[in-house]
Amino acid sequence: MLYGVIKAILSPVLRVMFRIRVTGLENLPPAGGVLIAANHQAFCDSLFLPLSVPRRVTFVAKAEYFQSWKTRWFFRAVGQIPMERSGGSASQKALGEALEVLAAGGCIGIYPEGTRPPDERLHRGRTGVARLALIASCPVVPCGIKGTRAIQPIGARVLRPFKPVDIAFGTAIDLSARYGDRLEDPLVLRQATDEIMWEIRQLSGQQYVDKYASRSARTADDVQLTVVGSGSQWANGNALDRSSARSQPA
Repeated sequence: MLYGVIKAILSPVLRVMFRIRVTGLENLPPAGGVLIAANHQAFCDSLFLPLSVPRRVTFVAKAEYFQSWKTRWFFRAVGQIPMERSGGSASQKALGEALEVLAAGGCIGIYPEGTRPPDERLHRGRTGVARLALIASCPVVPCGIKGTRAIQPIGARVLRPFKPVDIAFGTAIDLSARYGDRLEDPLVLRQATDEIMWEIRQLSGQQYVDKYASRSARTADDVQLTVVGSGSQWANGNALDRSSARSQPA
């Protein structure tokens, strides 16, 4: 309810203040579970991306956004999911919630880089996006966003108006058809993630660098969700027994 109200208020304001161009929207399935995997150049990506999509987008956002008074009101108001990137039970809870959204036919937005990079290049993706897609058996739609760093440079609190924003959606990627249930093969997860990042690069036009955007002690290399126990399964490919899920850093 509140998501729709906030979107209805912000949409006309942002469209007046910025020159927004959206392409490839026909590649986004109108219904059913889907992951939108996008590059991440500025905090305002999380404003422009939902604006461009007719469907409700639930983001898996880093927990720091929920700890700062400057951003927590927005993320809580629109029902986004906080992710503790260091792993543990908090990461398990976030991943379980994301899988529930996908199982219910919802749309999850995720930034595979894990955080905003220190420069304008596209950095190596974390394999959580591939793992989510494979567990949920849902397509991944790559998305390239251009212009948001100029609108909101690192450290800027105010958006710079009247600048262009380009949001391009690529062809949906069906990882399940290619890799099946090979969730425990790290090479499969790495290859699938690299494929997603390649498509994002094609859409964003960024230079790619094969290193993570952040290597701080708090940031896990990848957040994995491992399903264990005979009682854990997907009913009709769309339900997860969260009680038998465990997350850990790769």
